[in-house]
Amino acid sequence: MSDRPLRPDEKKAWEQVRRSVRPLGGSNSAPRPRAPAITRPVLDKTPSENTTSTPSLHRPATPAAPRDRSADKQVRRGKISISARFDLHGHTQASAWSALPAFLAREQARGSRTVIVITGKGKAGGGVLRHNFLRWVEMPEARVLITGYAGAHPRHGGEGAFYVFLRKR
Repeated sequence: MSDRPLRPDEKKAWEQVRRSVRPLGGSNSAPRPRAPAITRPVLDKTPSENTTSTPSLHRPATPAAPRDRSADKQVRRGKISISARFDLHGHTQASAWSALPAFLAREQARGSRTVIVITGKGKAGGGVLRHNFLRWVEMPEARVLITGYAGAHPRHGGEGAFYVFLRKR
């Protein structure tokens, strides 16, 4: 667009258009979207295979924070190798719940220090397994195995994956 003034014929055409325009019926503004109610699902310690509800959560006193920023940076830069990967695609909540601790315990026993867990992003970033993974790693059962976790670099899965830092045996 230019900042030049309108010519007389353009002004006349614009005035005709302006006079012919009528407001649409209804409200002048779009309705405000309602904020969803914030609820925290609770994870059960032993979910059954036929359950569709989210398991109950027993929150630890302190959350499992990422180990330290330098370790996270080193993994992202490729200076610390990722010992193993675990893909949760195709798992139900119940099967992921039982398979994830077994995987972490097995890798810890092998002496692994950093693993990657692929949860997937889910639709619009709200995947059930991704959401529950963040709760599972903060539970006391997981805290005995891990020192922390961090979101993965895009080359390792980005928003749909996490680095998990395991404790020494």
